[in-house]
Amino acid sequence: MPKAKYKRVLLKLSGEALAGPNGFGIDADTLGKICDSIKKVVDMGTEVGIVVGGGNFWRGRQALQMERTTADYMGMLATIMNGQALQDALEARGLDTRLQTSIEMSQIAEPYIRRKAVRHLEKGRVVIFAGGTGNPFFTTDTCAALRATEINAEIILFGKTIDGVYEDDPKVNPDAKKFDKITYTEVLQKNLKVIDSTAASLCRDNNMKMLIFELGNGENIISAVAGENIGTIIE
Repeated sequence: MPKAKYKRVLLKLSGEALAGPNGFGIDADTLGKICDSIKKVVDMGTEVGIVVGGGNFWRGRQALQMERTTADYMGMLATIMNGQALQDALEARGLDTRLQTSIEMSQIAEPYIRRKAVRHLEKGRVVIFAGGTGNPFFTTDTCAALRATEINAEIILFGKTIDGVYEDDPKVNPDAKKFDKITYTEVLQKNLKVIDSTAASLCRDNNMKMLIFELGNGENIISAVAGENIGTIIE
């Protein structure tokens, strides 16, 4: 088993990552492979917090005739469904977990309380942060930046369907240059869409490092925690 480079990480998973090849909902095989990798990371001695998106169920931009705040709250509920699925799959693998939500739902999860979250991490529990920031107009990218800063994570591991940050969309422009390292200021100045601008500003202002990498079947999570040369570092 590789040696962990980081003691505490914040893993950002998009909702689409859980959908697998289906593109919608939760693919059990994909979810299982991701959770297998998370278990290996915990076994390496790394404390893991997770922020999960909800795009496999709902995206606010789909709601063309809906008021923005309503659409955003529906998206927050989608992230909580994903959080429950992650919790169930992780516990099936013998991990202790806590699901915390920014919107109070005492029957199914703890409310987000920073001190409790940190204490859970110190005890080796995986903490899943669902519900986004609890506010409309903010993405789960921003939630990841916020929670990582609050729990004093060393890095945000951002699993995507793309293997790093490019100067242009590599699907449209196959000659687009990939960056091994880039600063948040450059991300903002070049208007790169790999993360939203609020998240980039928050990370920059709080010296929070981020690794953008291809999630694949989940195995790259282990490589990322081990500090292997994958993806793009933003700092």
